[in-house]
Amino acid sequence: MYMFLFLVVALAAVVAAVTLAVVGGGERAPLQEAVPERFDDPLPPDRPVGRADVEALRFPLAVRGYRMADVDDVLGRLGAEIAERDTRIADLEAALAGARAARDVTDRRAEGDHQ
Repeated sequence: MYMFLFLVVALAAVVAAVTLAVVGGGERAPLQEAVPERFDDPLPPDRPVGRADVEALRFPLAVRGYRMADVDDVLGRLGAEIAERDTRIADLEAALAGARAARDVTDRRAEGDHQ
């Protein structure tokens, strides 16, 4: 009986010691308080987003997956940049077609002058 009582008191002392060690007290707590993960947008603000930038993206986990707002923000930015690039590509293709047409007209005139 005394042995059982001794073991219960010893167990309570060990549990209390571990609890105090983990929780700590005052400024010298052994465990730091966990900071919630926040999304730090690593996409470059001063240049277009490249493939390596997208591959390097890592979203912090939330309770049920990813934070929808973080993912929506990044997808919105990527969509805007892709639309901007599509517009730029279309403008460049139109300019190239115009330059080729002008060259063809010039070549035909030059051929007509040589005959």
